[in-house]
Amino acid sequence: MPAADAKPRLHLHLPRPLLLLLIPFLSLLLLYSYSSSPPPPPVAFAVPLSPTPPSPHIRMRRAGFRSYEDYLRHQLNKTLDPRLRRVWATRDWHRKVDAFARAFAALLRDDGGGKLLSNASRALCVGARLGQEVAALRLVGVRDAVGIDLAPAPPLVIRGDFHAQPFANDTFDFEFSNVFDHALYPGRFVAEIERTLRPGGVAVLHVAVHRRGDKYSANDLLDVHGLVGLFRRSDVVRISKVDAFGLDTEVILRKKRSSP
Repeated sequence: MPAADAKPRLHLHLPRPLLLLLIPFLSLLLLYSYSSSPPPPPVAFAVPLSPTPPSPHIRMRRAGFRSYEDYLRHQLNKTLDPRLRRVWATRDWHRKVDAFARAFAALLRDDGGGKLLSNASRALCVGARLGQEVAALRLVGVRDAVGIDLAPAPPLVIRGDFHAQPFANDTFDFEFSNVFDHALYPGRFVAEIERTLRPGGVAVLHVAVHRRGDKYSANDLLDVHGLVGLFRRSDVVRISKVDAFGLDTEVILRKKRSSP
């Protein structure tokens, strides 16, 4: 028999829909602490200093930035904007989680030319803000998913610069991003995806082609070949049209299993 003074243990089991509902509100509670904290220090890495675009199919906007630190501050002005973060955590939350979940569920079902995504995949969302993409991956059963952004949003997003991902080589099976236009150095952005993808891993990017981004965009993609040409260690799986929150093209690539 249990001891007379033994205290009963409380086991709290929350259904997954309730957990997903709680996440945006937890993010809101942390909003003001992020807004008042200083921006993360710039990451030291070798980047091309020439203003020459990496491709004639990509128009750069580097003239608007005096330094890399200036670029980071400009990006954080959007990421830490209290009004935008409230919108992302409330009105936009379920709409975007549902849309991303449908897209990821389709990738789970798609086995043409090899599996693109599985429940066992280790997944990364690059430039994830509050983490709607991460929540969507977990919702469809990809539990080992995390996001990076300049400003963290626990428990879904950790701090990280997509020009210098804070992960070892060959870490992920799947990477998703819809922020290519925010890359000041597109070649470095792509190289980091290829570095951290495992051989055979899949990258999915949603981009806008022939369309000027917002004032926080650092580049404009004039032709999808400008993006594809940056991937030196991957093969194109397919390019297709999508309707994804202002982005119109989905590019899916698979990292080669052996270096050339």
